[in-house]
Amino acid sequence: MSAVSNADTRALPYWELVVLIACLMALNSAAIDIFIPALQDIGSALGVPDENQRQLVITAYLLGFGAAQLIFGPLSDRFGRRPILLGGIVLYITASLVAIATPTFEVLLSLRALQGVGAAATRVIAISVVRDTFDGRKMASVMSLVMMVFMAIPVVAPNIGQGIMLFGSWREIFIVIALFASGIGIWAYTRLPETLAPENRRELTARRVFEAFRIVLTNRTAFGYTMATSLIFGVLFGFINQVEQIFTQTYGLGPYFTLVFSITAVSMALASFLNSRLVERFGMRRLSHAALVGFLGLALFHAFVAYELGGTTPILFFVAVITLNFCLFGFIGTNFNSLAMDPLGHVAGTASSVLGFMQTFGGGIFGAIIGYFYDGTIVPMLIGFCILSTGALVCAHIADGGLFKRKYTRRGVAEEHPQE
Repeated sequence: MSAVSNADTRALPYWELVVLIACLMALNSAAIDIFIPALQDIGSALGVPDENQRQLVITAYLLGFGAAQLIFGPLSDRFGRRPILLGGIVLYITASLVAIATPTFEVLLSLRALQGVGAAATRVIAISVVRDTFDGRKMASVMSLVMMVFMAIPVVAPNIGQGIMLFGSWREIFIVIALFASGIGIWAYTRLPETLAPENRRELTARRVFEAFRIVLTNRTAFGYTMATSLIFGVLFGFINQVEQIFTQTYGLGPYFTLVFSITAVSMALASFLNSRLVERFGMRRLSHAALVGFLGLALFHAFVAYELGGTTPILFFVAVITLNFCLFGFIGTNFNSLAMDPLGHVAGTASSVLGFMQTFGGGIFGAIIGYFYDGTIVPMLIGFCILSTGALVCAHIADGGLFKRKYTRRGVAEEHPQE
């Protein structure tokens, strides 16, 4: 059966839709994870002495990626999903190619932010297409499958980046991601139909845009879960920002750290797959709330052990606990995002942009703060994990008026979710 079809009779099989959406979102993941092994070489080549400052290569991208979603959402609600998506991919490719010859660190950061702007279109449209096509637990199930494929990128991307660094330099990495984006862009252009029905298009006026923003920001469920997702993604970005320093400096693994890092990505991918199977049985709230409680408990335990041992834990212990933490993360991020989007189908494009901005921009800032406090030990990172996951738990509690509850607010009115 086709998942979507439109007036020009094109149709997309369910499996192809899931894989294509995952690949569109993977453009964002690839632009982050493939550069993890190159951060220190980039800093050395462009004269950045402060190793923590080199993390800005990741942060600049995230800020551009987060902020631009505010623009692409309303545009996609007015002009449709396809033109905005294809324009964003072209911008992503252009910024990647120009960055190959970047002369200074400041220019590189600007191009990374511009690359993030292009990737923002892929994120907004990917989520909007899923919301155009599915809702409720089915939407969460589809997003889990998307995230399973999406999470495969952190498994391979750092190793690809490390391989490129062995035979070339960080500049060649930009060529690889430009080629990847070109392939995905051609696939989307030839196969992805327009999923926004003509009757659902919104006028591009200031009044209509602000009205859509008001709907998002005044819906308790949407806003609460958006804030919770922002906080929990701050955990992920904080880990990514300093993972090279932790594995190469704190634990001395050298270039082989990418193989160990892949273990955590595999755990998230497996959790996303399990979530796609379990969410239709147990519901988004039960799974995500239980996983978040477990995440916080593990982070508190790990922080206590690390502090008692002088700032670090044995490498095998660290990898085991962090892997379990991010396995639980796989049950949190996807479900929280789906819970935030579920009551906002009538403004899916703008909703996706507002939620994406708050989640990514906010998560990028939180992650940058955690990375800034890296001091050669794992304690600052784990303290950050504890603070952010506690905040996410409070936001989820406020969003539903309690944890593990089945009621939520649609357009500000509490009611039973027919599928939750």
